[in-house]
Amino acid sequence: MQLEVGKIHIRDLAFSDRTYIEDGVLYVNKKELQDYLKEDKNIKDVDIEFARPGESVRIIPIKDIVQPRYKVEGRGQVFPGFVGDVETVGEGKTHILEGCTVITCGKIVNFQEGLIDMSGPGAQYNSFSKMNNVVLVITPVDGLDKHTHERTVRVAGLKAAAYLGKASKDLTPDETEVFRYDSIIEAAKLYPDLPKVAYVYMIQSQGLMHDNYIYGLNPKGILSTLISPTEVIDGAIVSGNCAAPCHKNATIHHLNNPVILELLRRHGKDLCFIGVIITNENTMLVDKKRGAYYATKLARIIGAEGVIITEEGGGNPETDLMLNCKNMENAGIKTVLITDEYAGRDGRSQGLADVTPEADAVVTCGNGNQLITLPPMEKVIGFLESVEVITGGFHGSLHPDGSITVEIASIMGSLNELGFERLTTKLK
Repeated sequence: MQLEVGKIHIRDLAFSDRTYIEDGVLYVNKKELQDYLKEDKNIKDVDIEFARPGESVRIIPIKDIVQPRYKVEGRGQVFPGFVGDVETVGEGKTHILEGCTVITCGKIVNFQEGLIDMSGPGAQYNSFSKMNNVVLVITPVDGLDKHTHERTVRVAGLKAAAYLGKASKDLTPDETEVFRYDSIIEAAKLYPDLPKVAYVYMIQSQGLMHDNYIYGLNPKGILSTLISPTEVIDGAIVSGNCAAPCHKNATIHHLNNPVILELLRRHGKDLCFIGVIITNENTMLVDKKRGAYYATKLARIIGAEGVIITEEGGGNPETDLMLNCKNMENAGIKTVLITDEYAGRDGRSQGLADVTPEADAVVTCGNGNQLITLPPMEKVIGFLESVEVITGGFHGSLHPDGSITVEIASIMGSLNELGFERLTTKLK
């Protein structure tokens, strides 16, 4: 499978009477996009605002972050199962708007939603402060239940990203990268002397708005399965997850999964990348065991000698992480784990809810309990008062001058467990 990703660099945003891209500027027809999204009868109103790097802007509360894109050639469409049909993606040509996102915002769906500061000390904790963001402030119709509210906002973000991505249809990319994924048999023949490495991709599927979607399917009831890495970066997985903002994988994280991208780039050089194993994260111990056993079986079938395992979320998903690690190591497969920690504000508490002796190679993406005070911003997109009820916030987080004191768990993507950001911790 081969996927050509064409990057259209977006350096600024502006409203216009039509939607198009010129000289690195994304021009947006505000009314046209509003009318398109309001075709969903669950949406009463939607406002569209811009948030640019360096501006004194705070966005809160945030549901999802999506990178606009357009399928130029090949099977399927962007965000299959939601915007397009469920036809398999991962081949052909796809254009993406680099440096640009769609952020969904509005009245809070669940307490596990977060914030982004476009400047100031909070901006250093995620990459989105350096991007040009199209923010959808969505007001649902009265009386909408939370699950329908979540789906409505989620789908609106995907539709908006597809709408904006279409503006790149006839453009020549500023940058192109080609990703090739060999079949397992071909890879073994081509690179017999390189270590065979697989990626175990833990996907949260715990219900209660802690879900994700693969081709529109909630993976809660599936057995661990194989997926091509090019399918993932071509939009096969989207977020429906209300986990803590610091470590939930927003849709943009799946589209730009750094573990997958790095393994693809190193394939055939110093390792043989033989596959991605998706395994879910459920709430019942029997389901956790089932997923871990089956993931290990798949790793053995494809001949993995080592695996990288990433977690999504925290708390009971750490049992899934450790079960996957333990079973893989006992099967003779070396493991490296990527996670984050909740180690208390002083960093002295146990960072993970579960551990196993086999977990002897662990990369941590930071401590969510770290406390930070963020100065007031000149402009707030959304509802600042929600800071006291979101994860990492508390009664008294919001100060009279508009500054806030929160744990960095409140900041979107700050501890992303795919390694999307640069924060980490070290053992003393």
